[in-house]
Amino acid sequence: MKLYHIGFSKEDFGTNPPQMALLSGEPERSRFIAETYLQNVSLLSQYRGLNSYLGYLPSGKSLLAATSGMGAPSLSIVVNELVRVGITQIIRIGTCGSIQPSVGVGSIVISQGALCRQGAANDIAPVEYPAVADPFLTVALAESAKKLKIPHHVGITASVDTFYEGQERTESSANPYLQRWLSGITQEYCHLNILNYEMEAGTLFKMAGVYGFTAACVCGVVAQRSKAENIVLKDKDLAVKRAIEVAIATAENFS
Repeated sequence: MKLYHIGFSKEDFGTNPPQMALLSGEPERSRFIAETYLQNVSLLSQYRGLNSYLGYLPSGKSLLAATSGMGAPSLSIVVNELVRVGITQIIRIGTCGSIQPSVGVGSIVISQGALCRQGAANDIAPVEYPAVADPFLTVALAESAKKLKIPHHVGITASVDTFYEGQERTESSANPYLQRWLSGITQEYCHLNILNYEMEAGTLFKMAGVYGFTAACVCGVVAQRSKAENIVLKDKDLAVKRAIEVAIATAENFS
């Protein structure tokens, strides 16, 4: 039976089902991964814009390129259903804003864990439950980045629910006012040695711990939040391509 949100079932995988999914927020990124890096690709579903593609790496290993949508609530639905169709390993490929001056736009961040400020995660496990990536998959991503000579950083990510208020954006927001506890939050996170902002990893990591699957996250840095609020569009494609290449190289070799 096809699952309601992702639009496909375990039977759609055929005789060589994938164990790993590369999960992107954007359907366009999922399509790009499938069309650029995979062979013998088939579209499984594009229901609700949650495009999913089944394809094969050059080694013959099957791989799912799937879409989570924006934010943790959407991701939580997709991941739940991916686990139900047999996925046991998930690498989130996303974009993020740097909190540290040393983490430059165009580089990538590999999250070893997350400060998780996400309501969806609280429905899955208590606030105190650790949001940590799988250590072996995380090291594999870092090793891939090193081999590919891609500038990368490994550390703690701040996973928050909102793009504007939650990441202390006021100049580019329709709402110029912040709750007092959010004013100065970026500087506070900088002092805590948190590397970046993004919006899904914390919930993914908590789900992995509770559900019993393997999860990791690699994000291309597209904004330098220690300097400005804006996305640096001229460097976005490079940052995303680097994150994808690291994930693909890891998927090929990880067992």
